[in-house]
Amino acid sequence: MLDLDRIPKHVGIIMDGNGRWAKAHMVPRVAGHNAGMKAMKEILKKAKTLGIEHLTVYAFSTENWKRTAEEISGIFSLLVKYVDSELKELNYNNVKVNILGDVSPLPEDALDRITKAVEDTKDNDGICFNICLNYGSRAEIVRAVKNMTGEITEENLSKHLYTGELGIPDPEVIIRTSGEERLSNFLMWQAAYSEFVFTDVLWPDFTPEEFERCIEEYQSRDRRFGGRK
Repeated sequence: MLDLDRIPKHVGIIMDGNGRWAKAHMVPRVAGHNAGMKAMKEILKKAKTLGIEHLTVYAFSTENWKRTAEEISGIFSLLVKYVDSELKELNYNNVKVNILGDVSPLPEDALDRITKAVEDTKDNDGICFNICLNYGSRAEIVRAVKNMTGEITEENLSKHLYTGELGIPDPEVIIRTSGEERLSNFLMWQAAYSEFVFTDVLWPDFTPEEFERCIEEYQSRDRRFGGRK
C-alpha cells in the first residue's frame, strides 16, 4: 500500500512507447503521441494529488530530430494544442511549468506557446511540471561546464545545470515505460542516486493506478546512498 508520508519530492518519467502503441492500434504515429499527451495530463493530476513537488517528463530529446519531418511536425503541433487547451487549467491548479533544454531550434508557434506557459505560470507555487524539450543530458553537462566560473566542483557544476538554475532537486525515482531499461540521455548527472522503476506498460496506457504502483515499488527500496546496510 502507498505510504503517503514517504512520497518522493521529485519523479522523472521517460515516456516511452507512443510509436509502438500506434503500431499496435494500426494508427499513425502522431495518434500515439496524442494518446501519450492525454496520459501525461492524467499523470500530472495524480502527481499533484499525491503531493509530488516536481514531475519531470522527457518530451523531446536531442536525438528525436532524427525522426521523420512529419512526425516531428506532429509532435510540436500537439505541444501547441496542449498549451492552448490546458494552460487555463494548469493555472487554476497552481501548476508551475518549467522547460529544460535548448528550445531555440523549435518551430516558432511551439516556442511561442511554451514561452507563454512558462511566463503565465511563473508565480504559481504548486507542483512544478518540468518538460524536457530538445533536451539531452550530455548537452546539458557540456553547457554547464561552459557557463561555469570559479572552481570546478560537483556543487558548482550542479548549479549550472538546467535543474540547478531552476532550483529543481535531484529525482528520487525515475520511471521508464514500455519495457526499455536505459536512461537514454535523461538526467544522467541528477540520477546518480535515483531509484529506477521499469514497467512494460506503453506510455499511452500508463494509468494513474500504474503510476501509483511504481511509486509503491520505489518505496519498497532500501536507499543507502553508498552506505552499509
